[in-house]
Amino acid sequence: MAGAEAFVEADNAEAIITRIEHKSRKIESLLKQFKPVEALKTALEGSPPKTQDERCKSANWIVVHRAIMAIKDVDGMFSSLDPEYYDILMKYLYRGLSTGDRPTCDQCLRIHAKLTERAGLGCILRCLADTIFMLQATCKFFHFLLVSYHMHLQLPSIRER
Repeated sequence: MAGAEAFVEADNAEAIITRIEHKSRKIESLLKQFKPVEALKTALEGSPPKTQDERCKSANWIVVHRAIMAIKDVDGMFSSLDPEYYDILMKYLYRGLSTGDRPTCDQCLRIHAKLTERAGLGCILRCLADTIFMLQATCKFFHFLLVSYHMHLQLPSIRER
């Protein structure tokens, strides 16, 4: 019966938004206490919201993004982060990569490399197989990598050829 309750609750977007706002305040408090890993754990708990409402998904992404960007010591993060968070973190890393925002992409790539070392390729495959959105994000990720590679090698733009 718990599954049925979760489904009914997921249809109530305002209740989900309220929970996300509460989570956001808790994360800000943890960040002020210099506890970024605890903030990330809090952000990932109960994520993603069980809803199709884009407002809820966007609000939750903002909260998770804030926690991801606060991580400075990626190795230290993984010494404190339980494996139960790995798959959901991978989903949000791809969401971050799909933004195309340079600082967000750089941070997500740093964490992605370490997460893949720790969790293996299965974590990537589970993430990609989960939703169509993730496949779209992956395409944007590979485009980002291609553009970055061209910039790094100082090659002419693909469009200039």
